[in-house]
Amino acid sequence: MVGETITEPALRRLVEVFYTRVRADPTLGPVFEDAVDDWPDHFERLTAFWSSVALASGRYKGNPMLMHMRHGKRIAPEMFDRWLQIWGETTSELMRPDAAALLQDRAARIGESLKRALFFRPWP
Repeated sequence: MVGETITEPALRRLVEVFYTRVRADPTLGPVFEDAVDDWPDHFERLTAFWSSVALASGRYKGNPMLMHMRHGKRIAPEMFDRWLQIWGETTSELMRPDAAALLQDRAARIGESLKRALFFRPWP
């Protein structure tokens, strides 16, 4: 089987490759460039996030919802689809198929939760 299993070093590499691609994306890149001041710190934070999500490490101590809400005026619902597309391509390229599928599933669920919180308003 080709690709990496889910380990801390593999997640770090995945995060770095993925966000390099996001930064180059004409739709997502400008939003992330404006939102992130320290890319090495962001890579570490996101590696801790994915470690907590995929390995149940408990390393991540932040609030992803709050971070997205801070930048909500710059985020459109379709940006989540683009983010997931790049995530799917990157995980499929770098990870073993079973690891990629797990990471893609978790990302889709998290993305859906964020979209609902940011954009769904049941009242006028």
